[in-house]
Amino acid sequence: MTATGPDTEVGQGLLSFPPDFTWGAATASFQIEGSTTADGRGPSIWDTFAATPGRVRGGDTGEPACDHYRRYADDVALMSRLGLGAYRFSVAWPRVQPTGAGRVEPRGLAFYDRLVDELLAHGIEPVATLYHWDLPQAMEDSGGWRARDTAHRFADYAALVHERLADRVRQWTTLNEPWCSAFLGYGNGIHAPGVVDPRGALEAAHHLLLGHGLALRAMRGAAPADHRFSVVPNFSAVRVDVDDDRHRLAARKVDGLQHRIFLDPLAGRGYPADVVADTAWLGDWPGVVRDGDLAVVATPVDWLGVNYYSPTRVAPASAEHVTAGPFAGLRGVALLPPRGRLTGFGWEADARAFTELLERLGREVAVPLVITENGSAFPDVVAGGRVEDVERTRYLVDHLRAVHTAIGRGVDVRGYFAWSLLDNFEWAAGYGQRFGVVHVDFGTQERTVKRSGHALAEVIRHNAVPADDRLG
Repeated sequence: MTATGPDTEVGQGLLSFPPDFTWGAATASFQIEGSTTADGRGPSIWDTFAATPGRVRGGDTGEPACDHYRRYADDVALMSRLGLGAYRFSVAWPRVQPTGAGRVEPRGLAFYDRLVDELLAHGIEPVATLYHWDLPQAMEDSGGWRARDTAHRFADYAALVHERLADRVRQWTTLNEPWCSAFLGYGNGIHAPGVVDPRGALEAAHHLLLGHGLALRAMRGAAPADHRFSVVPNFSAVRVDVDDDRHRLAARKVDGLQHRIFLDPLAGRGYPADVVADTAWLGDWPGVVRDGDLAVVATPVDWLGVNYYSPTRVAPASAEHVTAGPFAGLRGVALLPPRGRLTGFGWEADARAFTELLERLGREVAVPLVITENGSAFPDVVAGGRVEDVERTRYLVDHLRAVHTAIGRGVDVRGYFAWSLLDNFEWAAGYGQRFGVVHVDFGTQERTVKRSGHALAEVIRHNAVPADDRLG
């Protein structure tokens, strides 16, 4: 992914992006593929989690999702009609290795062969993510990401998928949002595997990073020179109402446990001392970090993926106050409710925070950035064959202008992948939250391009976003 500097403004009130800017959309295997028992696929932690009463809203499961496993060719044709230059998809580990190690399922690998070939036939660059949360259940039964061995098995899996697709796929991501895998999966248990074990969340965070580094080394050793490798954390701009020492400390605590615990070791700085001190009550967590681990974690990437949805608001609290929610166990910090315009998930829609985040990353990260997820959930109504999702379209346009502003201020952003191409299984929210720029009727599997999808197609066609509040 390459790009040069942006024009300031072109045409009829349009803000242009760099000439080689990459435009795409993103999905995740468990959220769209369905066919969870087809062709030898093994169960994942999300199959188990969704089958457990009370875990997923409405009792929804990964069946049928978007039936993409069988309808992929039609979906690729739809991508082509939207003008996408790239498609970020994830490979389902249990479809390739049903138990996460050992035997390879050739029918699972063959699906990704077909998908990649179909993308290339339509002139769409495949961008492969190797892990988007669907850990084989057999690996969880052996300890999951709390077990060090999982990092090594992940590297083996990454190497075999890379070997199979390396002749056609140049862009590779190891992990998507390791913070969610660690802290939502093992910390407060609202995501699969549903474990409540704060110490285990920290162990999982380290083993995810170790798996990333091991996988990166395994793939780089066999990769052609034009291959590019990345990792994709999720980010938020942490905001406070008062600029004083107590509020800045509260923001730093949250920033440490969400961002710096991943960014610092990836950059070769090791784990932040203040984060280690804040988590000392968990016991000897640093003892899980063995000699040589941090050098593996710091194996260089070629670009950094940025997943962003909303800012996080925090305030200082008493030293005895223990934070609940995704930062369970963090002391002295209160999480504040979001404000202003909210999405259907209740997340704050503030594009200015996106620009601030990108500027911060531009200062701190030594490699180019790619927006790998950005989007919003709102309820949709199909009327007369159309979906007039005005709020999602406004979110899209506002955040694209925020990216343009950051580029204009010197931040090296090379591409934008909208989340998501399709409405899908939205994890613990089931099918009740829709992020797609394409509406999916989960009963009939009919696809309808929403107003936001048409707006994205216009942005791609012009390589520019409206400078004013026109919504496409």
